[in-house]
Amino acid sequence: MKLLLLLVPLLVYGDNLKELIDFAAKHNDIVHAKEYVKASQAKEVESKKSSYFPTVDVGGFYKRDDDVSPFQAGDVYSGYAKVGLDIYDGGKKSSLVSQAKLSLLSSDYDKKAYQKSLALQITQDFFTIKSLESSLNAREEANKSLKAQLNRVSRFYQAKMATKDDVDRVQADFDTNIYKMQSIRFQILSLKSLLELKVGKKIDTLEKSSFKKNEVYEYKLLDSTNALISKKSSIQKGAKALDSAYYPNLRVEDTYSVYNYERLDPNLVALNAKPLNKQNTLLFTLNFRVFDYQNIEKTKEAVMLNAQAINEQIEFHTKEQKVRYELSKERIKTAKAKIKSSLSALNSASSAFVTIEKKYNAGIVDYIVYLQSLTQKTNAKAQYERSLNDLEVAYATLYYYQAKDIKEELK
Repeated sequence: MKLLLLLVPLLVYGDNLKELIDFAAKHNDIVHAKEYVKASQAKEVESKKSSYFPTVDVGGFYKRDDDVSPFQAGDVYSGYAKVGLDIYDGGKKSSLVSQAKLSLLSSDYDKKAYQKSLALQITQDFFTIKSLESSLNAREEANKSLKAQLNRVSRFYQAKMATKDDVDRVQADFDTNIYKMQSIRFQILSLKSLLELKVGKKIDTLEKSSFKKNEVYEYKLLDSTNALISKKSSIQKGAKALDSAYYPNLRVEDTYSVYNYERLDPNLVALNAKPLNKQNTLLFTLNFRVFDYQNIEKTKEAVMLNAQAINEQIEFHTKEQKVRYELSKERIKTAKAKIKSSLSALNSASSAFVTIEKKYNAGIVDYIVYLQSLTQKTNAKAQYERSLNDLEVAYATLYYYQAKDIKEELK
C-alpha cells in the first residue's frame, strides 16, 4: 500500500508548457523534415566547394574495324586518365557557392521560424485547454449544486410538498448541464489530440505554466522574414552565376593514354612500324559566348523577377509583423482589463449565490432566481479563468512578434 502511494504521483505526472515545447522541437515531424532540408543544403554547399578542385577521369575504349584502312589496326584498345582544372570561369563557381550558402542560411532560418511558430501554436492550444478545463470544473461544481437540489425537490415531491413540474424543471437543468459538460470534454479531447500531434507524444495532464510579464517593447525581424531575405539573396547570386557565360572560360586538361593493337596492317608490320602505345596530351581550351539570341539575358531576367516577387513578400511580412506586434501590446491591455472586470464579476456572483442559495432553501426566492444565480456564478468563474489564460497567450504572442524564443520567456 505504501509503495502504491509513492507511485501515484509518478502515474499522474503532467507536462508543463516548457517541457511540451522542448519535446516538440526535437520530435515534431515537420521539424525533422526541415532538418533534412537543412542537411541537404549543407551537402549542396560542400558540393559547390568541391568544384574548385581538379577533376580526375579514367576511361577506355575498344574500336574494331572490319575493313582496315591502310597503315591502321583492325582492333584498338585504349585506357586513359585525365586531369582537368578550370583556370577561370567568369566567377561562376564563387557565385554558386555563395548561392548554396545563402540557401543553407535560408533553410536554417526557416527551421527556426517553424519551431517558434510551433511553440506559439502549442501555447495557444495549451491555454485553450486550460480554459476549457476551468469551464468544465465550474460546471462540475454547478452539477453538484443541481444534483443536491434535484435530490431535495425529489424528496419534497415524495412528501407531497412539490409538484412533478418542479422535479422535471430541475431534472432538465441537471441534464442540460451534463450535456454541456460532455461537449466540453469532447472539445478538450479534440484539442489535446491535436496538441499531441504537434508535440509528438501522449499527453495526460497539463501542469500550470505562466510567462514572465516583461513589457520591454523592442523587436527584430521574424526568422520567417529572414528566411525570405536569404532566399532572395540566393536567387540573386544564381543570377550572377548566369553572367559567367559572357566572360572567358579557360580550362586546362592533361590526358595520359595507353594503347594496344591487334590485326595491324601488314604493310606496317613489313616496315617494322608500330603505332604509338602511349601518349600524353596537354589541352588548353578557351570559350567565349559571342551570341545566344539573348537566351542567358532573358533567363537572368526571369530569375530576377522571381527575386522581386520574394522582395514583395518581404515587404508585406515586415509590415504585417509591425501591425501584429502593435496589436499584441493592445491585446495585453485588453486581457488585463478583462481580468479585473471578470474578477469583480466572480466575487459579486459568488457572494450573491451564497445569499440566494440560503433564501432558496428557506423558500424565500423561487427556483428561477436560484438557477440564474448559479448560472452567473458558473459563467463568472469560467470567464475569470479564461481571462487569466488569455493574458498568458497575449504575452506569448507579444514575445513571438518580438522574434524571441517563447520558451525562454516562461517562468
